[in-house]
Amino acid sequence: MAGLRPIKFRLLELFSDEKEHWNNEIVVQVQKEYNMNNNFGRDSINFDILELVSGGMLKSVESKVDEEGVYKKGFLLHKYVITDFGKVRASDACLEYV
Repeated sequence: MAGLRPIKFRLLELFSDEKEHWNNEIVVQVQKEYNMNNNFGRDSINFDILELVSGGMLKSVESKVDEEGVYKKGFLLHKYVITDFGKVRASDACLEYV
């Protein structure tokens, strides 16, 4: 684990493996790492992901309705991947980007 760096840096680090990740899976992982195991923590982390998307550092590659309630029943789940700009920003943030 990378320690308690700013959450957006940690999110970029997690996506830096260039694999596609569902938002709910990343949110659960970060909740555990940052001891944010409540609905406010869940939604705050998801909002950070959305800010990275709106900043062009992540992009959505798939979405589906959460019919099973794995995140929030009836809400959209998104699968994201890091963009080239996100890789640059991750590198600028001194994250080890390979």
